Amino acid sequence: MMISKRFFPRLACCYYRRLYSQPSFLYHFRNFSLWSMKKDPDLELTLSRNRRWIVNNQIKNILLRCPNQVAPVKHLQKKFKNLDLQGKALNWLKKYPCCFEVYLENDEYHCRLTKRMMHLVEEEELVKDMQEPVFVQKLAKLLILSMNQRLNVMKLNELKHSFGFPDDYIIRILPKYPDMFRLVNNGWRKSSMEIELLAWSPDLAVSAVEASAQKQGLEPCFTCSLPSTWVKSWQRFQEFNAIPYISPYLSPRSLEEGSKEMEKRIVGIVHELLSLTLWKKISIVKLGHFKREFALPEKLNVLLLKHPGIFYVSNKYQIYTVLLREAYNGPELVHKDPLVIAKNKFGELMQEGLHEYNQRHRLMNLQKKRKNMHLLKPERRKDGSAEMLDQDDSGDKLGGLFDPEERKRFYKVLFDEGAPLY
Repeated sequence: MMISKRFFPRLACCYYRRLYSQPSFLYHFRNFSLWSMKKDPDLELTLSRNRRWIVNNQIKNILLRCPNQVAPVKHLQKKFKNLDLQGKALNWLKKYPCCFEVYLENDEYHCRLTKRMMHLVEEEELVKDMQEPVFVQKLAKLLILSMNQRLNVMKLNELKHSFGFPDDYIIRILPKYPDMFRLVNNGWRKSSMEIELLAWSPDLAVSAVEASAQKQGLEPCFTCSLPSTWVKSWQRFQEFNAIPYISPYLSPRSLEEGSKEMEKRIVGIVHELLSLTLWKKISIVKLGHFKREFALPEKLNVLLLKHPGIFYVSNKYQIYTVLLREAYNGPELVHKDPLVIAKNKFGELMQEGLHEYNQRHRLMNLQKKRKNMHLLKPERRKDGSAEMLDQDDSGDKLGGLFDPEERKRFYKVLFDEGAPLY
């Protein structure tokens, strides 16, 4: 039976029509499109640089919590799964010799921080001590932003490093400021523990947008950090910016759900939260855990993608992150917190160690190649000399015809009939 050439294109067309018409496919396709945003190479570079730093910072914290600040490499290997790393921990640690010292003891590898690394840890702790008033202000601001001036401790712990809080911020800050903060636990469970704000100064309820406008003597409004070629995005931004600015520190209870004013307030609160972080970026998933506390919408990602001039959404390493565009000039932060400067020194030490590791391995590979070349040349000579010896031996074995005395005897026997054979 002959089949028309047009049959298969028509069949494929029908298949794709049915596929695209299925609700499940459309759901996943729409969900995928919700996360799509034009890539910004500079901001993507910022996120890729932070990846190694985050992993090594977590390893540093693990070592600092260990007895004598020393850990068996086997122990770190078990932690690698939590760090979302593959491969051997020993190989990873050896890549950063300026940060981690690996040594063999009782037939087992151990790891500890180098002297230079310990010096940076001490320097960072000094900065944290100096930054304590800043931590107090940040914590108070976060509590003012919340609906009931309360935040769950376990949820806040997920973002403590983003805001720069030390691991022991509850013990370090709360007892010193009993008039401002109180620890509440109504459920008598660790997961129900909350920090409550008792009193605060009105000066704290001023957003970064309002503070910047006051310095310039202007009305508070958002800034757009998109190129002028993004004409449609600029138009949408200007329409949105025409709506009067609503402070995120004001209660949203008087605002209508789904209104433009409510959207303005939500954009303001995300902007303020990003302004309080060290690197002006935050995980969207972790931010979504505070939907009830900060009155954020269910589809927060949709709202963020509607405002590309203010926020940049990335899915680098399959981790959805939102960055504040105005806080960056290319891949670098415009204003760096003192704690960021201290932490950047750790990143510089990492790069120095990685460069040293790469150089050492490059030299080792060159030496191996040279050694292999030297080994190959003598082998060739030995083979050649062996062949010559074999030829010499085979020449001796071709009878004594090449021996003059034997040759005389051969001809004598051949031409002299009376001559004896022996």
